[in-house]
Amino acid sequence: MRICLVYDCLFPYTVGGAERWYRNLGERLAADGHEVTYITLRQWERGERGEVPGVRVVSVGPRMELYDRGRRRILPPLVFGLGVLWHLLRHGSRYDVVHTASFPYFSLLSAAAVRRYRLVVDWHEVWSRSYWTEYLGPLAGRVGDAVQWLCLRVPQRAFCFSHLHARRLREWGVNGEVTVLEGEYAGSLEPREPRPAEPVVVFAGRHIPEKRVPALVPALALARERIPGLRGEVLGDGPERDEVLRLRSEHGLDGALDVPGFVPAERVEQALSRALCMVLPSRREGYGLVVVEAAALGTPSVVVAAPDNAATDLVSEGENGYVAASAEPSDLAAAIERVHREGHALRERTAAWFAANAERLSLASSLRRVLDSYAEASARR
Repeated sequence: MRICLVYDCLFPYTVGGAERWYRNLGERLAADGHEVTYITLRQWERGERGEVPGVRVVSVGPRMELYDRGRRRILPPLVFGLGVLWHLLRHGSRYDVVHTASFPYFSLLSAAAVRRYRLVVDWHEVWSRSYWTEYLGPLAGRVGDAVQWLCLRVPQRAFCFSHLHARRLREWGVNGEVTVLEGEYAGSLEPREPRPAEPVVVFAGRHIPEKRVPALVPALALARERIPGLRGEVLGDGPERDEVLRLRSEHGLDGALDVPGFVPAERVEQALSRALCMVLPSRREGYGLVVVEAAALGTPSVVVAAPDNAATDLVSEGENGYVAASAEPSDLAAAIERVHREGHALRERTAAWFAANAERLSLASSLRRVLDSYAEASARR
């Protein structure tokens, strides 16, 4: 089949869950013998080429700064949407399937406008009107909500990565069948014996406002009052990193909290494997892959209850971690202390939880469902 993937970012030039999903999808489709094109914005130096094994990478717009203080800028999605429209007007008839992320929405609207193929849409998140207002302000938030509503009206095969956002798609009347793809984990499915925990809590991800990374610092300081020698590692980078460093000094944690920035994947895995727990204070997650990655190593997670946080779907209380009531230091610290009290028994339960759910949460299981949808599209054509 001839398949076109559409997303304005490409792993590893930018790092995130959606980037990894589309790269893995492209590589798997190419390995299975499909003809795959990946449309994106250029994220590499002029004169170089984006590389994905077996995939034709096409940049339809220039290299641009995608974020401003941790939030998406409006110009790159507009430029990308126009680039996608121009490409599909010229070449859309060569594709059997166009598979696009819903966000940034203008590329989806462009793909819907041409409509010479079966349209498949990944909804990594579906935002409420209140969150749009908070994210962009009253006026721009209404515009964002209206654009999202238009995208819901487009005839499509809709995929979602959490039950939280799938419920919203159905309740808000998406124009098409909704399928939940629960698997994004690309690692080994073989159960591992969990390592003994060291007294260290780990965060791994982007330092953007939605992830509330600074909240971990006062929580760590409070937890250290009851867990002597407790340390922290905050991996990753982003606009909130300076605030993390400021709070580290304010709470006297310069020798107890390591903030090294971006590190290789091997370092992340090593840190998670020996951590007491992985702490994800996010208020908004479309999936929460790091919870599964930690569980694969036998390391429990602490996440935070929030209306837009789909990562809570991945935590079974007392089996592979705990859901803190809020990101307040007292609530986060209490959850960390609870993990500490449970000791190695919780790590064994976490490993058992992963073994029981590994196939369901695997990338391979999601890819099989996507490939089945492509086959249905080909039969209808």
